[in-house]
Amino acid sequence: MFRGDTSRKVVYLTFDDGPIPEVTPALLDILREAEVKATFFMVADNVRKYPKLAERVVAEGHRVGNHTFNHFRGTKYSTAEYMANVAKAAEILPKTNLFRPPYGRLRVAEKRALLKQGYTIVLWDVLTHDYDAAYSTERLIEIVRKYVRKGSIINFHDSVKSNERMLAAIPQVIDYLKNEGYSFDIL
Repeated sequence: MFRGDTSRKVVYLTFDDGPIPEVTPALLDILREAEVKATFFMVADNVRKYPKLAERVVAEGHRVGNHTFNHFRGTKYSTAEYMANVAKAAEILPKTNLFRPPYGRLRVAEKRALLKQGYTIVLWDVLTHDYDAAYSTERLIEIVRKYVRKGSIINFHDSVKSNERMLAAIPQVIDYLKNEGYSFDIL
């Protein structure tokens, strides 16, 4: 899945790699104030380390997806190793059928195995590059403005390397999208 519902003016904010105490609480505060729900593709090792943050995400009405146990790059390992990492994550994460592969990459065998287990594989159609220090906050916002459309799945990260740019961009992105008549939903 690269896009959600294209029949109405809705977008889906997604955040990869958290939860982490340096970023996720501030992000959740922004989303709560804006009355926006999002989908968080969580790294299970972070959930293991910061279970209260994961609980807060769920308690505030956001959706959770599996992003492997430790941000496992599937193309470097066997399908069996990859699926073992996904299963290890599933033991820790809140129950979910959503999966996003780290780096957005999967081999065909991994895709088949995930689908066989009932996962919906979620990618994106708007990648903000918030993890890249070469991209300014203004550029992240411009990417959203330029590429968003009905049903867009917008990819951000609640990680240390995207912290400042993402947290500065999110309120502006939300305001822009609301002013353009978009609503927000979870996947």
